[in-house]
Formats: sequence, C-alpha cells, structure tokens
Amino acid sequence: MLVRCLYASRAAAPLAGAAIDAIVEQSRRNNPQRGITGMLCFADDIFIQVLEGGREEVCRLFNTLVADQRHKEVTLLLFEEIAERRFGSWTMGQVDFARANQGLLLKYYEKAAVNPFASSGHVTLALMDEMVRTGAITSRMK
Repeated sequence: MLVRCLYASRAAAPLAGAAIDAIVEQSRRNNPQRGITGMLCFADDIFIQVLEGGREEVCRLFNTLVADQRHKEVTLLLFEEIAERRFGSWTMGQVDFARANQGLLLKYYEKAAVNPFASSGHVTLALMDEMVRTGAITSRMK
C-alpha cells in the first residue's frame, strides 16, 4: 500500500546551503533502497517534506526524522493512502521557496511567507505542486 506523508518542521539552528544540500544528498542515497520518493522544501528556518512509498517504510523514516536533532517542532500535516505517487521519478527533489513570487505565496497563505503551520496539509501540498509546475524546483535526481 502506498502512502504520502507531508510534514513541516523548524531548523533547530541556522543552516547553511551546504547543510541542506547534504540532507538532500543523503536522501538520494538512502531512499531508492527503501522505495521512497519525495521532495524537500526549505525557506528561512522552515522545512517542508513530502515522502511517498510503502506505509511501513514511510512510517519508519518519519519516526527517524522526528528524532533528528537538526530540526524541532515536527508537525504532521498530511498522511494519506494514495493510488499513485506525485513524485515517483524523484529520489528527492528540492524546492527553493526563495524563487516563489509573493503572489503565489498569497494564493495559499495569509501573508506572502511560507507558513505550513497555519494552513492545511492539502494547501501546502498544492503550493508544492505549483512550485514544481512553475519551475521553482532547484534539483531533482531520478
């Protein structure tokens, strides 16, 4: 059974671009053997990540991520059974919210700032989909 898990968290300490790149690269190394695909977004101190794969594997990875000391306030936004993956060809995509125009953020949030903690998981997932469609994805690895 396939599931999708969407969560948000805050960085425990300021992170440089190299640290985020290292997280993405680690995901790209480890996720294929687990059958997990997805996307990671980072804006200011906020992480948003979507994971797709088998229920057991996604739950196991999510529990590992909750214990990761690099972030805090891990908040589950959406967990659902799915018929198909949205990010099936990506071991881990990366979106740069700094490339989003303010109008796009205002379409989904109360202010022109990323705030998944004040919206539904479906709204945040819709924003992520639109970021991909508009070319804001900075990297993806097949």
